[in-house]
Amino acid sequence: MASGYQSCAQNPFLAGTSASGSLFYLKDHNIMSLNFTGRVAIVTGAGGGLGKQHALALAARGAKVVVNDLGADVHGDGGSVSAAQAVVEEIRAKGGEAMVNGASVTDYEAVKAMVQQTMDAWGRVDILVNNAGILRDKSFAKMEIADFRLVMDVHVMGAVHCTKAVWAIMQAQNYGRVVLTTSSSGLYGNFGQANYGAAKMALAGLMQTLSIEGEKHGIRVNCLAPTAATRMTEGLMPPEVLNALQPQAVVPAMLVMASEDAPNRTILCAGAGSFEVAHITLTQGLHLGLHDDTAEQLAAALAQVKDPAGQMVPLSGSAQGGHEIAMALAAHSA
Repeated sequence: MASGYQSCAQNPFLAGTSASGSLFYLKDHNIMSLNFTGRVAIVTGAGGGLGKQHALALAARGAKVVVNDLGADVHGDGGSVSAAQAVVEEIRAKGGEAMVNGASVTDYEAVKAMVQQTMDAWGRVDILVNNAGILRDKSFAKMEIADFRLVMDVHVMGAVHCTKAVWAIMQAQNYGRVVLTTSSSGLYGNFGQANYGAAKMALAGLMQTLSIEGEKHGIRVNCLAPTAATRMTEGLMPPEVLNALQPQAVVPAMLVMASEDAPNRTILCAGAGSFEVAHITLTQGLHLGLHDDTAEQLAAALAQVKDPAGQMVPLSGSAQGGHEIAMALAAHSA
């Protein structure tokens, strides 16, 4: 396999997509361009919006792409592969390789068939971008349980189905890049999106564990937290804001996480050309021991427990217990 990088001087076609979906060139020809030649990618929810831009960008940089989309509306209703087929035709018209798949990510058997279709055609799966999603926004008081369950099913179980279907293949290859799409609504909360927020935070938790389990097999798993104007956000933001949040501005973050030199266990945030990393942290806290009034002591000292000074990013769930035991032992030996 190639090194994963190729200069623009060697291949100026390697770039991305403009706001219109057409190819553009990197302005600084001294920057090494990420190259996906020989890689095979599956992108779910790729018939439009952010998923379409992911597929176009990967194909423009040399990847063979499975464009998956059920073709449902933003609420998950209906279904047609016409939008996904149009993306495939656009990729092929520019000299790339792509094929369409209309599997619902909620149907594990259909997802496994999609992966088998990919293996039959191209013999490997290097990259999985879990992008498929829907919205059923309402305040929690007014939300139907069915709407909560459906959003969880599409976002969480959809990502689980797709990732599980490629996991053994990536283990055997000793190589894989998995991108899960989380959201600021999950990381920080957003009114009217209890179902969506719960699903998106669940994906961050899934990433935390899969990144640990996959590391020894060369599989790197990360989360993308996008802010972009798509069908899913057009009713939530004013036009001038939506205009600034072109989906193409999020794509570079996906490309980095799908590349050979991708990070692992990172929540990369992207929007309007800006990029940040979100962390799930643990404060230094305070050891209070176990007494009849420990609850009262904690209430009085809660500001100190919440103090972010010296907070850490645990390497795994066991770090919390390790930190607590260390504080307890230190207190007892004092």
